[in-house]
Amino acid sequence: MTRVVLHDYFRSSASYRVRIALKLKGVDYEQHSVSLAKGEQKEAAYTAINPQGFVPMLEWEGKRFTQSLAIFDWLDAQVKEPPFVPSDPEGRAHVLALALTVACDIHPLNNLRVLKYLKGELGQEQEAVDSWYRHWVAEGLAALEQLAKLTAGKFLYGDTVGMADICLVPQLYNGRRFDVPMDAYPTLLRAEAAALELEAFQAAHPDRQETQA
Repeated sequence: MTRVVLHDYFRSSASYRVRIALKLKGVDYEQHSVSLAKGEQKEAAYTAINPQGFVPMLEWEGKRFTQSLAIFDWLDAQVKEPPFVPSDPEGRAHVLALALTVACDIHPLNNLRVLKYLKGELGQEQEAVDSWYRHWVAEGLAALEQLAKLTAGKFLYGDTVGMADICLVPQLYNGRRFDVPMDAYPTLLRAEAAALELEAFQAAHPDRQETQA
């Protein structure tokens, strides 16, 4: 039997994405918690196998993969169903653009290490840090809403769940933690609601993870 280990943190957006992806593909995996709150991602034992010290990291029969979208791409090549991106070039490009809007334009500005740097080294008050978070999330979601309107059906691309939805749901979850208003994004909310009806998304939710520290 293939041994699959996911190194993750329950509230990490990128880890949440990969949990969804593995569950959609029907891949069973062992979960190894790397607590970002405790700084375990910086410990020598972890950086020895993942030099960036980020989560998630996927181990598949001894091979190690990092970066959530790279993991999606590898999973799609290994497990064909369900596909994460459309087969036609135009559809594939659009779904990737939707996913990358979250993974490259919204999330990196607002992950834990950035927020800690703003508050610590730059001496910003919590109110300023929270304002920073809400500004960039709102700007990114406004653009994503307009992009999604071009092709959305039940999900962000037609009626088939895919990579864009996998990226969307964790981002909206984290946005709500920082009180980002969501009423301006009806297309995104509709896709989120449809995704959350699926067991894969429900099982991957941070509240359903055993280790939460």
